[in-house]
Amino acid sequence: MGTKQKGHSAEQLSVVFTVRVKEGGEQGFLDLYDQIRKSVAKTPGHIVEKLGAPVDDSRQWVITSEWETPEHFFAWQQSEDHNELVAPLRQWVDSTQSLRFRIVKETVGAKS
Repeated sequence: MGTKQKGHSAEQLSVVFTVRVKEGGEQGFLDLYDQIRKSVAKTPGHIVEKLGAPVDDSRQWVITSEWETPEHFFAWQQSEDHNELVAPLRQWVDSTQSLRFRIVKETVGAKS
């Protein structure tokens, strides 16, 4: 058995987008995220997206998404709809970072 795992295509793209939300900006960020996630859910090639909230005082939120191919993601990222949706993000966040990668191995924990 190779590195390709069940449920993951060799072409599939995973994206991790980290967002440091300004102090007091959580609700504004969440309202904007709700608009973005409704748009991305209708996008061809989009598989799943998850929003993670910080469990400490870092104000560092994480958005993870999976796409059928890199081309699907980049088509959405470069679309006018995407640009209009994310433009207001600057008022709620101090910084962002985007990581894009292919899953080459996946380890699943034992069920208890």
